[in-house]
Amino acid sequence: MRSRVIAIFGPTGIGKTAVAVALAARLREAGADPVAISADALQVYAGLERLTGVADAAEQAALEHRLVSFLPLDATFSVGQYAALAHAEVDAALDAGRTPIVVGGTGLYLRAALTELRLKPPPPEGVREHWERELELRGAPALHAELAQRAPWAAAPIDPNDRQRIVRAHELLDAGELEPPEGPSQLWTGEVRHPTLLAGLTMEREALYARIDARVEAMVAAGAREQALRAHAAGASETARKALGFEELLTGDVEAMKRRTRNYARRQLTWMRKLAGAQVIDVTGRSAEDVAEEVATRALSPSAARTPPG
Repeated sequence: MRSRVIAIFGPTGIGKTAVAVALAARLREAGADPVAISADALQVYAGLERLTGVADAAEQAALEHRLVSFLPLDATFSVGQYAALAHAEVDAALDAGRTPIVVGGTGLYLRAALTELRLKPPPPEGVREHWERELELRGAPALHAELAQRAPWAAAPIDPNDRQRIVRAHELLDAGELEPPEGPSQLWTGEVRHPTLLAGLTMEREALYARIDARVEAMVAAGAREQALRAHAAGASETARKALGFEELLTGDVEAMKRRTRNYARRQLTWMRKLAGAQVIDVTGRSAEDVAEEVATRALSPSAARTPPG
């Protein structure tokens, strides 16, 4: 069965947006009507477009992008809220005879867009604040070590420097909501809501890092630091402040932003290796048009799509 949904995943800086725009042109030639749906946790914020890499005006003119720049900076946002919006966007596009192209680098949001995740409830009042204080006092590695003592199975898949996931795991343990898995993690199963081609973009590591460094420089030159400063002054929420480079740009530390972005790209590649059914495409030295042609060929193939369970 041909894909009804196309998903493009890959690390920051690899060129996902350019591939999506080129893919849209190719799909139109085949008679489709594509629309992009962002699967990025931070592109939802209006006022952080340069910092979060939202498609620019020319790219959005070439391909409609949904779920970008719609939240005020002081708003909080969760994957549960995103999942409801993404499902509505995907379903509306399909109902209208369009081809949704889900584009993003936030692995959890990608899975939330494509499948029915059983999401945990928010923590009881005061629990998150407690662990955030512990995080500031002791650091992420120390809290990860404590998590490994409390629940080794919960700590194992979490990077010792992943502050957000470490805090969340402690919260869920305190709330009695985190139990040893009885089967494979829902995050890594191949279950999807609609027939989907998941294209995972990868690149030779040094080439990717060079692209990331150049991208950071271009973002700063385009005013990303000024956006971060304005957002800070406007009372950006805790979730908005998680944008890559936000805190680093407040102090003008561009090199720290580059390091953090490279580290994040490594985690994204780890996510991609775990995504069931991902068709990995090496884009090293290739144009966006060339990659888009390969994605289109796979998407239009009768055997391309991963389908929902019967």
